[in-house]
Amino acid sequence: MTTDQPHAATTHFADRLADALDRVGAPACVGLDPVLERLPASIRAQRSSDADKIGEFCLGVIDAVAPHVAVVKPQSACFERYGAEGIRVLHATIAHARSRGMLVVLDAKRGDIGVTAEHYAHAAFADAPHAADALTINGYLGPDTVEPFLTHPGRGVFVLVRTSNPGSDAVQAQRLADGRTVSHLLADMVAALGRARRGRSGLSDVGAVVGATKAAEGAELRARMRDQVFLVPGYGAQGGTLADVRILIRPGARTPGESGVLVTASRSVIYAFDPAADDWTASVGAAAAGFARELAQLHR
Repeated sequence: MTTDQPHAATTHFADRLADALDRVGAPACVGLDPVLERLPASIRAQRSSDADKIGEFCLGVIDAVAPHVAVVKPQSACFERYGAEGIRVLHATIAHARSRGMLVVLDAKRGDIGVTAEHYAHAAFADAPHAADALTINGYLGPDTVEPFLTHPGRGVFVLVRTSNPGSDAVQAQRLADGRTVSHLLADMVAALGRARRGRSGLSDVGAVVGATKAAEGAELRARMRDQVFLVPGYGAQGGTLADVRILIRPGARTPGESGVLVTASRSVIYAFDPAADDWTASVGAAAAGFARELAQLHR
């Protein structure tokens, strides 16, 4: 596949992602959405702070899923609710995932203009052990809200284009005067922003969030964003299927890394345990392995 301005293979986010997905054999990502009330009883019974409890849980999940998936996606809000202590735990979670050789997509859906966006970008991508590899962002304020996030070499973004929640239709499915939908408008913007940011894999480090539950529109969105990695929520518990994901794959892709999809699952993996069980991490690891096996079928 051709590229416009190749980035170094060692730094380009989409290239590193492609290599990681090929290494594990599946385009799988586990979401880290810790909720205190759903943690194992053994953790909830500890005398540590609530923030430290969710931190211990996340480290256990990371260790359990690392043999099976290459990417984790911490939901920033689950940590931010605990204030400064929660941010400390989030940083420790990201650092631990990176120490296990995993890539980290920080799910924060940032979106603002000018210097504010620059601050958000620095907070996510500052060169430190807790720096994320990619960030979800909201591009509805226009391309100048995305560009500040593209100034950090080796980092990627996933711009909200067609989200999996049912209420998204009220905005994203609306028709414009030229016949496009709002999601088409965002898709075209993402493709334009990412065109000059493709790596040796042909994939851009400007990706898009496209829900598996919106697969009916998937073929058209893929046609508009040929070289984008799609971060795909909505699989499993929300109703998205393997057939839905297959619609989103780049034409001609032969491997998970070339597929241009990164499918995320959270609840079905991280809470796949009996709350009273002491060996809860074994259940999480088994769920992650099953999730990865399902997605590996996309290329068989």
